[in-house]
Amino acid sequence: MARKQLVGTVVSDRMMKTLVVRVTRVVSHPKYKRVIRRFQKYKVHDPNSEAHAGDEVRIEETRPLSKDKRWRLVEIVNRGVKKEAVEAAR
Repeated sequence: MARKQLVGTVVSDRMMKTLVVRVTRVVSHPKYKRVIRRFQKYKVHDPNSEAHAGDEVRIEETRPLSKDKRWRLVEIVNRGVKKEAVEAAR
């Protein structure tokens, strides 16, 4: 049985070996039939602390690693622009 994989954006990398990833999905409103975006945040295990805030990553479900962590980092799809670089350019 294949494990679920999702693609999302890293929101926070401040914890040791843990990321917070925001996954966006597009759904149709049940009554008004308008397309709306829904967001969900997942805690993700990143053993080497490779990903940083703003990166687009692929995550995969795994066994429970802590109270909230049930996902692990598979790969970094796109590197994001670091906040420090954007602020320095201003």
